[in-house]
Amino acid sequence: MKLLQLLGLPLLLVLLTAAPPRLPGPRRSPVPAGVCLARPKSCYNTQAIDRNKDGSSDCGIFQINSKYWCYDGRTPGASNGCHMPCSKLLDNNIADDIRCAKLNARKARGLMPW
Repeated sequence: MKLLQLLGLPLLLVLLTAAPPRLPGPRRSPVPAGVCLARPKSCYNTQAIDRNKDGSSDCGIFQINSKYWCYDGRTPGASNGCHMPCSKLLDNNIADDIRCAKLNARKARGLMPW
């Protein structure tokens, strides 16, 4: 909840909704995907970490997985698709989190990874 305390909810929503990824198919909701994704995954907590049974971790406000998208130094077989350390997903600067989530959505052709 540090992010909400520092930025305030309206500014957070602007940051999360800036240039959402273009997904295939018609737009079904006026609510941007980033806002819908961040709430159930992390409760908007930029420092959220969830450990998975396979040894990977889901990191940050969008719970981006360390096996495919970031490097944490402990996940076996990690590919680091966003070319960044997972620690960058745990700070209060979410610009890089947004870039990585958008890359994830583009490569996966949607929000299925979440």
